[in-house]
Amino acid sequence: MEYEILKLDAADGVAVVTISRPEAMNALNTRFFREMDQMAAELEKRDDVKVIVITGAGKAFVAGADIAEMKDMTRARGAEFSQLGQNTFRTLEMLEKPVIAAINGFALGGGLELAMGCDFRIANTKAKFGQPEVNLGLTPGYAGTQRLPRLVGSGNALYLLLSAEMIDAETALRMGLVQEVVEPDELMPRTMKLAKLIASKGPGAVRKVKKCVRRGMETDFIKGSAIESEEFGSLFEKEGKEGMKAFLEKRKPQW
Repeated sequence: MEYEILKLDAADGVAVVTISRPEAMNALNTRFFREMDQMAAELEKRDDVKVIVITGAGKAFVAGADIAEMKDMTRARGAEFSQLGQNTFRTLEMLEKPVIAAINGFALGGGLELAMGCDFRIANTKAKFGQPEVNLGLTPGYAGTQRLPRLVGSGNALYLLLSAEMIDAETALRMGLVQEVVEPDELMPRTMKLAKLIASKGPGAVRKVKKCVRRGMETDFIKGSAIESEEFGSLFEKEGKEGMKAFLEKRKPQW
């Protein structure tokens, strides 16, 4: 597939995926979902990529789903479009490699749902967040009603979902919706520094930490702890041994 919407730049273990439909505020359409599915599959296979960063071109991260595409959909087609987006964001969520959202502007509707499908979120001070779907007589379609309360609690989630109000980056930080807020010109340098830091760690350990957290959040404490024990033990076969040996020998590990 040739990419029309997504731009890729990969170096030093980090792949930066830029959503580039600035004329439409990077609105999500069927083409986007197809491209993101393909991009995710390709990046998961690349040994030179340890961490993935997703950001937007222009003044929006993603300002929502493409209403021009949605306006004439039937009930059945609307459900299919919802499932298409849910599947894509679930794919991102379940990638072995960490995915960071670098939120450079508006993250509204489907844009916030995309950000929540990433593992964590860094925003600049100009970023705005919201789920405005009820303004259109709709609900979120890409699992926003499921991820948002898991991230910020049911009260904060319902406040955002029912009021459709936009919040600024500092409010998002206080809610736990984003993990860090920086000045606009520091967004990509800070995100890249963090991505490269993660990329320098044991790649198997990083993947397994993500697996333990993601799977653990979908089961009970006892089953989640059992998953952790299994993954912990598996690292003693190779990577963990090298990491501990390097620590004792006071040198950098050779992953």
